[in-house]
Amino acid sequence: MSGTAPSEGMFDCRNAYVATLEELAADDPRIVAVVNDSVGSSKLGKFRDRFPERLVNVGIAEQNMVGVGAGLANGGKVPFVSGAGCFLTARAMEQIKVDCAYSQANVKLCGISSGVAYGELGATHHSIEDVAWLRAIDKLTVIVPADPWQTGQAIRAAVAHDGPVYLRISRMPVPELVRPDAPFRIGVAETLHDGGDLAIVASGTLVHRAVAAAELLAADGIGARVINMATVSPIDEAALAQAAATGAIVTAEEGLAHGGLGGAVAEWCARHAPVPMRMLGFPGFLPTGSAEWLMEQHGLTATGIVAAAREVLQSKRGG
Repeated sequence: MSGTAPSEGMFDCRNAYVATLEELAADDPRIVAVVNDSVGSSKLGKFRDRFPERLVNVGIAEQNMVGVGAGLANGGKVPFVSGAGCFLTARAMEQIKVDCAYSQANVKLCGISSGVAYGELGATHHSIEDVAWLRAIDKLTVIVPADPWQTGQAIRAAVAHDGPVYLRISRMPVPELVRPDAPFRIGVAETLHDGGDLAIVASGTLVHRAVAAAELLAADGIGARVINMATVSPIDEAALAQAAATGAIVTAEEGLAHGGLGGAVAEWCARHAPVPMRMLGFPGFLPTGSAEWLMEQHGLTATGIVAAAREVLQSKRGG
């Protein structure tokens, strides 16, 4: 799926990212884009054509790219630093830590085609460690939108937020989620399905799969609360308290569960409300293969989430 166009009813969140960025840039001359020879993969061609003096292409030089972004922020601009998530977060980690987070530069880091979207290109191009790495950095907001609407809302919130933000922009096709009419707010999760038997806490491309899993469980009389934890840092502790109150939690993410969303939930539960957990994610370096194949191999599907839910319910019941 990673190399194909989205099917009907499925959307590439990069499109929502660039459409929102162009709209905001038209009214806000502070907004600029900085890329690492990634105008095409970031889908910023129209932005470049429309605002030619507001796109800086530094070439394949990620450390320089983040440094340039921090410099522009210091000059009063609002830079969106866009590049493949695997290279942006790994190669420029020191600049993200020091130039952006420690210095509290108003930089918006956009990890494009994150997770296993570049599946056929292998482990060098998988971006599965990014949330785990960046969640460990103090004063860096980490957002993993779940669908096009939330991607656009996250871009708007990032512009309004004074400080460094990492936005994980997926290109794996996802559907528009059915949600209550509530605005997106950084640090506030949303409940997409109610249930009292267990909670499924998911982010990004796993959210719609979590909703599908909850519907399968409901057909068997099991009530699963689905929490879309789009902001991984700072995490919504009130939502975690509600999840723990069900007595069992499954986390699901397109990345490393240890250190990522799963790790964040487990840390909170260990300190405040220990409950049985199952953490779905990737175990480490992955082979070459399509994104869908990699997800299926590691249970990152609706049926995989259902299986994890049944396991954790057995633990909850002492089975």
